[in-house]
Amino acid sequence: MKFFRCFFIFLMAFLVNACANFSAENLFSDYATRNSELHQRIKQGDYSHVLDMLDSDSATDDILTPMEKGRIALLNRDYQKSLLFFDQSNKAIERQQELATISLSRETANLGSLFVNDNINDYIPADYEVGFLHLYSALSYVHENELQDALVELRRANQVQEQAKKTREDVLEREEEQLKNQGIQPDIGSILSGYPDAGKGLQAVQNGYLFYLSALLYEASGALNDAYVDYRRALAVAPDNHAVIQGTMRCAEKLGMKDDLSLLRKRYGNLSLALSSNHSRVIIIQEQGIVDMLRGWQQSVPVFHDNNRHYGLYSLALPYYQSYNRLQVMPVNLNRKAIYGALLADTNLMARYQLKEQLPSVILRQILRLAAKNSLRHGLSHRNSDGVVNLMMNVWNVATEQPDTRSWITLPGSVFSATEVVESGKQQIIAGHRTYTFDAPEKETVLVWLSRQGNNTVIWHKVLGKL
Repeated sequence: MKFFRCFFIFLMAFLVNACANFSAENLFSDYATRNSELHQRIKQGDYSHVLDMLDSDSATDDILTPMEKGRIALLNRDYQKSLLFFDQSNKAIERQQELATISLSRETANLGSLFVNDNINDYIPADYEVGFLHLYSALSYVHENELQDALVELRRANQVQEQAKKTREDVLEREEEQLKNQGIQPDIGSILSGYPDAGKGLQAVQNGYLFYLSALLYEASGALNDAYVDYRRALAVAPDNHAVIQGTMRCAEKLGMKDDLSLLRKRYGNLSLALSSNHSRVIIIQEQGIVDMLRGWQQSVPVFHDNNRHYGLYSLALPYYQSYNRLQVMPVNLNRKAIYGALLADTNLMARYQLKEQLPSVILRQILRLAAKNSLRHGLSHRNSDGVVNLMMNVWNVATEQPDTRSWITLPGSVFSATEVVESGKQQIIAGHRTYTFDAPEKETVLVWLSRQGNNTVIWHKVLGKL
């Protein structure tokens, strides 16, 4: 037992000193479980007093926690604070990406996870999360009337999206080929943008919300070529979204893209794009609900060694998402008219695709961890035959094998958009229990942004000018 005590003390000292993310919370619990109340309160629309609810190991996490805090600050209408949090997270991601070669500290942390769980490894955000990070920074800048800074963030977000597409190009092209074999014709957006027509596969990789917002702001700034690129990308992801269709056709007409415009009119009809006197355009972007949390699946399995001698139980822990049904859009009332938006982005779909990609490496690490723990148990048992080692290792394994359920849990579940031509002047929107009024100048376009969770709605507007 002296050997075991010494080794155990050494192991604990090693983990504490080597792993930045090592803490009691990461050791004996998982991220989603610790933050389930936070997630539930955001889901119900109660975001006024939740910043302090983030788990206590957040001081060691300089990527995920600032993302959560930035999103909460945005919902609380504290746009300057949200920018500070998003900037903190973005700088941490840049530091992480600058590690061109695996550092000694990263290797040490990964080695430590073989004896504990994946939660002590550095958190590497998914592509869709990094895209949302820049998107929300851009939205905060738009609210503060800093359009150029918003466009800088959206350019960075587009770079992330382009890299994500390249990384998964082979998969998307295979899905496109399957659609063709089924006799499904490619959508116009995929043709115009050069994207694979991968159906929902493309929606799981590319963020139509990001592309559409980017296109709108480029168009508002007069950068029509950049706007048209992103309208086409948005159309590839959301081919049936009327707001995206109108924006794409409007921009194609301004740029004199006759061939493209002919294709678009053949598919969508000859839409009226110009605003007449005494009329304005209202574009509504509506976030709805909250993204699902990862769950933890745990299973104890018996381990045998030395002529089928039973050595004890090992706990396997894997993250998973429960099945879900896509949210149906909730209408908003614009000047006593119910407006139903069309889907722009499905965060739940993106999150599930990310997990699907991660699972093979997660399972591999589980196998490596089981082998490492079994080797440790076997070595210690040869030196201690009183059974205490097996008991202690069983307790250690069951207590510490926690699934890695880290993800950005305060993101919206789905995003919808709509466009409506209205008589210029005072406008009224009712969303849930919230009534909001604003002015729409003649022949100009107004962007209305709102986020709805539970019975709460955050809403604001910006005049984009004569689009």
